[in-house]
Amino acid sequence: MGMIKAVLFDLDDTLLDFQASENVAIRQTLTSLGLPADDGTAALYHRINEAQWKLLELGQLTREQVLTRRFRLLFEELGVDRSPEETWRRYEWNLSRQHHMLPQALPLLERLYPHYRLYLVSNGTASVQDSRIAATGIGRFFRAQFISQRVGFEKPDPRFFDCCFAAMPEVRRSEAIILGDSLTSDIKGGLNAGILTCWFNPRRKPARPDIRPHYEIDALLQLPELLETL
Repeated sequence: MGMIKAVLFDLDDTLLDFQASENVAIRQTLTSLGLPADDGTAALYHRINEAQWKLLELGQLTREQVLTRRFRLLFEELGVDRSPEETWRRYEWNLSRQHHMLPQALPLLERLYPHYRLYLVSNGTASVQDSRIAATGIGRFFRAQFISQRVGFEKPDPRFFDCCFAAMPEVRRSEAIILGDSLTSDIKGGLNAGILTCWFNPRRKPARPDIRPHYEIDALLQLPELLETL
């Protein structure tokens, strides 16, 4: 084992398949509202939702604004009149019951757990993430779970990571690495925090010149080998 003692894991689309969970939850929600739950509507929601979380990362929206605004924008696009607040509550309930794990996530955690301190760092809503973590049983691998709604800041805000490191005094920043799928949230956050970063990029998306991860993998089980070299 090299210099690295601690691995900070993003949750959605790093360990859990958020795309699959979101897809099921939005279709259930639309159906319950008597709205079309076809591929096109689900894709439209996904695009709108993603854009709102990006604005949150940039500090242009609050979490509360994101949660209802995405549905208000969706209903405007669809030309229908529904309550964004009620829809958000239904959607969160549906989402909290979805917990698809990515295929290599469990073997990865089992392999790293005996050798490294593992932590969870997620921008999700606490109640939703708690349910999904409990349902998959992965909570046992983590020494602490840092969920932005509880921390009070969102990745990539350096203050999010300040709170994390304050809660784990036994880990120096030089001994930590973050693994995540999002350049704008996880990788930029890690860079802001002054820790090593590893971009999980299974779809092999093009890199961004302005956000440069230290390392990149396209399969989760490439991580143990990488950590041994650090």
